[in-house]
Amino acid sequence: MKWLAVFLTLVGLGLALGWPQFSQLAADSWRRHGTPRLQQPEGWPRPVYDFSGNPLSRAGFELGRALFYEPKLSRDDSIACANCHQQFVAFANAGHRLSHGVNNALGTRNAPALFNLAWQPSFMWDGGVHPLEVQPLGPISNPVEMAETLAGVVRKLQDDPRYPPRFAAAFGSPRIDGQHVLLALTQFVGTLQSADSPYDRYLAGRVRFNAQEQRGLAVFRAQCVSCHREPLFSDYSFRNNGLDAEPRDPGRAHITERAEDRGLFRVPSLRNIAVSGPYMHDGRFETLDAVLAHYAEGIVSSATLDPALRQGLKLDAADRAALRAFLDTLTDERFLHDPRFADPGEDS
Repeated sequence: MKWLAVFLTLVGLGLALGWPQFSQLAADSWRRHGTPRLQQPEGWPRPVYDFSGNPLSRAGFELGRALFYEPKLSRDDSIACANCHQQFVAFANAGHRLSHGVNNALGTRNAPALFNLAWQPSFMWDGGVHPLEVQPLGPISNPVEMAETLAGVVRKLQDDPRYPPRFAAAFGSPRIDGQHVLLALTQFVGTLQSADSPYDRYLAGRVRFNAQEQRGLAVFRAQCVSCHREPLFSDYSFRNNGLDAEPRDPGRAHITERAEDRGLFRVPSLRNIAVSGPYMHDGRFETLDAVLAHYAEGIVSSATLDPALRQGLKLDAADRAALRAFLDTLTDERFLHDPRFADPGEDS
């Protein structure tokens, strides 16, 4: 089917303006002209996802936004995507180690933050889903999450008088099908773009870092950048970061069935990391300080431990404090409070 195709790389526009300036211009353009845009900030790689196969429109974006906040996507109409992905914490799951599903079911992994997904080549902690359009099928069909079928979602939306006109506006027909449900969701989540943090403004020469933040950036570039590559702050590889000697969750090996992939998980982006805990694939660390302590003194050896971590990271107390200050500069407050991405039921 068309929505299962792997799309070609999007040819992004080079921007003469610094990204923070352009971010505001893009937001204003949405409001004036009514059409969402995915932009390629200066210095960023081209996105992986190609919207030419799913042309962005205001109607499609707003439909996807409504579906993201729609509990009808779950079997008992109680759980929406937004239940586990809340905007004020970068669409992570505030205060919950693991995802919660229908009938109080508890998932096995932490719900990740959602942003810059158009640059991400695969999804889920084990990379078992791609391309972006297919990703919503995972939580929709997972028995410990939404526990629904795509056919069931389509049936409920078709019976809701609010939705056929919205699908007609977005895709030309009031007859709802699963492909268009996924395409609409992709128009929303694929444009959740975060690129206006103090770090981005620093790169653009619009703000200065204080001495602690500057030291933290130096520590980061010396110790962390091999996995958390700028400007996306992830290389989207799969690595064992020393959590367990014998991982209970096989991680990437669940997909590849290769012993050498046991305990490997996708490297998450560090953008908005200060607000998107708990941390790790199982949410075991509640604070960033606990995460930094793990890398400095808590690495557990195993057969698949990433070679870069075999000696741990050389982080003394001053380094950790500086690194913590730098990580705070990756929080994009505009993204966390952008009304374009909020629950449409809260629109005034």
